[in-house]
Amino acid sequence: MILVTGGAGFIGSHIVDLLIQRGHEVLVLDNLSSGEMRNLNPKAHFVKGDINNLEDIEMLFEKYSIEGISHQAAQISVPVSMKNPQLDVHTNIIGTLNLLTLGQKNGLKRFVFASSAAIYGNPQYLPIDESHPKNPLSFYGLSKLTAESCIKIICENNGINYAILRYANVYGPRQKDEGEGGVVAVFANRMVDNKDCYIFGDGKQTRDFVFVKDIAMANVLALEGKNDIVSNVSTAIYTDINDLFSKMKDLIGYEKNAIYGPPREADIKDSYMKNDDIHKLLMWDAKYDLNRGLRETVDYFKNEKTSKKT
Repeated sequence: MILVTGGAGFIGSHIVDLLIQRGHEVLVLDNLSSGEMRNLNPKAHFVKGDINNLEDIEMLFEKYSIEGISHQAAQISVPVSMKNPQLDVHTNIIGTLNLLTLGQKNGLKRFVFASSAAIYGNPQYLPIDESHPKNPLSFYGLSKLTAESCIKIICENNGINYAILRYANVYGPRQKDEGEGGVVAVFANRMVDNKDCYIFGDGKQTRDFVFVKDIAMANVLALEGKNDIVSNVSTAIYTDINDLFSKMKDLIGYEKNAIYGPPREADIKDSYMKNDDIHKLLMWDAKYDLNRGLRETVDYFKNEKTSKKT
C-alpha cells in the first residue's frame, strides 16, 4: 500500500488518481486544512489526521501495511513562511521527520518527497541544475532544504529508498489561489469572476510552469522505482508573468488590464530548471506544454464557476 499525505489536496489528489489508475492500493492522510473531500478518489482509503500528530501516524502503520509514502502535505505559502517561520519548521520539517522515524520502524521501503525550486534562491546561472548552490530566500525554501537533508540521513542509515523531487511552479485543476505556485489559480479565479488582477513588481519575473498531471506522473514513476533520486521536475522553459497574464486573458476573454504593485518579499526574480536528470533516471518528460495545460486549467475554473451558480 502507498500512503499519500495531503492526498485530498491539489497535487496529492492527482497523484492518488494516477496511482489508482495504475492499480495501486492507496491510503490518504489529510487534515483537510487546505484539502477537500471532493478531490478525494472514492477508491482510496482515507484517514483524517495530521503529520504532526504521532498518534495518527502510529495508527496508520499499525492498521495498514505501508510500503511507500508520497509526502505532499506541507505549508506552501512563501508569505506565510516569512510571517510565521515556526509553522514551516513544525509542518515541513518535524512533520517529515515524524513520517520517517515511524516509517523506518515499520518496514517502510520507499519515500518520495515534494521539494521545491525555492531551495535554490536567486539563480547564479540558468537553467538551474541539481548541483546549483542552495541559498533559499524564504523560510519555506529553507524548510524544504532542511527536510531534504533529514530524508537523506534517515533513509541512507535505515535502508529506505528515497526520491526528492524539486518542483517548479505547479499549476492545474483543483489548485487554490495560494501557495508557492498559485498565480495561475489566482488569475483564473479573478478573470472568470471579472475581478481586477494584480501583478507584483513589473511582471517581468520568470517562472517554469509545470502541469499538475506531469507532476503526478513524476511521483508515480518515483514510487515505482528503486534508485535514490534527487531531481528537478520542470519543463525547462521560462515564462514571464506578463506573458502568462496575456495567455490567460485571451483564453478566458478577460478584458481588463493588470494592476501592478510592489514586489513580494523574498520573491525570486527569475527561475527555470533543467530536467535532464529525471528524464535519465525515470524516463519522465513533461507531456503538457503551457498552452495545453492552461486550456485544461481554465476549463476547470469555468466549470467551477458554472457549478456554483446552479
